Amino acid sequence: MQVFEDFLKDPFVLKGIRLLIWIVFIVLCIGFLRKLAKKRIENINLRYKAQKGIEVIGYLLIISLFIISFTMESVKDYTVIIGLFTAGLTFTLQELILSVAGSFYIFFVRVYKPGDRIEINNIKGDVIDIDSIYTTIMEMGEWVSSDNYSGRIVKISNAFVFKGPIKNYSMDFPFVWDELNILVTFDSNLEMAKKIILEKASELLSDYTDKSKSRWAKMVERYYLEDAKLDPTLAIGLTDNWITVNLRYITDYKLRRITKNRLFDNIAQGISLTDGKVKLASTTLQLLKIPEMDVRVHSGH
Repeated sequence: MQVFEDFLKDPFVLKGIRLLIWIVFIVLCIGFLRKLAKKRIENINLRYKAQKGIEVIGYLLIISLFIISFTMESVKDYTVIIGLFTAGLTFTLQELILSVAGSFYIFFVRVYKPGDRIEINNIKGDVIDIDSIYTTIMEMGEWVSSDNYSGRIVKISNAFVFKGPIKNYSMDFPFVWDELNILVTFDSNLEMAKKIILEKASELLSDYTDKSKSRWAKMVERYYLEDAKLDPTLAIGLTDNWITVNLRYITDYKLRRITKNRLFDNIAQGISLTDGKVKLASTTLQLLKIPEMDVRVHSGH
């Protein structure tokens, strides 16, 4: 018992116990305030930001307690201790510090937010959560084609916002340009083919085009951008086998695959009604029969 009492009387141990009590108290307060925010704040976006703000402030308080507990008693050596402590802490926890700094950068600069579709560190997907250390993404691609979810949830350190480019598909301008190649034969009526493709594209994409024009006008005002053509456009290319009609159009970033499928279906239906004046091309292989040969062998004398 005496050894235990002496252990408890040690100033360093008392300091550690007080620090532990304060940390437990702060953690409990964080949990209580998060639950309170969840009950009281009805707006989902505001509630999410309030909960994350409470969490970050709590972590900062815990870090501050560590610094104060181990440096305030010796005022004389305060600057030396703080310098050594900060240098050691920065070297040891540089990734963690960058992640926490990255979370502030993400929230205040609005690099991206939950619901945005981004590509970061060569990983593409929809942001489903941002905490003080990690960004959580519902992954797209990999073994799955186009813009479909793979089913994997990926956690990426917030420090990556300082280490490389971030591709945001939805910030400021939630539309993307896409292309569709329609292959027609050389004996097709090219002008009729172009007319059908443009009519079907304009009919299907008119809503996207109208909405994108107002958003693009705001982009031109805000950024150093030249005005771009947002209506569907065509470009013709010739190959040894067919004529390529390249359709370039604008669509919602979340509906790229569906839009391409509907476009091709509508165009194919339009072409099928031309009574063969326009024909879709494909690679073909023709097998020729070897002609019969009459071989006669004469025996020599």
